[in-house]
Amino acid sequence: MANTPQSRKRARQNEKRRQLKAGQRAMTRTYVKKVQSALATGDIDTARAAYAAVVPVLDRVADKGVIHKNKAARYKSRLNARIKALAGN
Repeated sequence: MANTPQSRKRARQNEKRRQLKAGQRAMTRTYVKKVQSALATGDIDTARAAYAAVVPVLDRVADKGVIHKNKAARYKSRLNARIKALAGN
């Protein structure tokens, strides 16, 4: 448990940041799932629109440190590859 005033403050700050990041992670997952559901139904136009919406969200949360920048790049790469594969068929 935090004993010094400094460590108590750090604990408060960490809890506040954890809650903010949890909301941002949930939002990111929602955007990614929109692309995945559009791909599952085979709707290429909806998938492209959802992908265009998720890219800035992924970049923003990666810049803020909510997720790692390589994880954001991996999400974007895999989703884009699935969209291209669907368009190619």
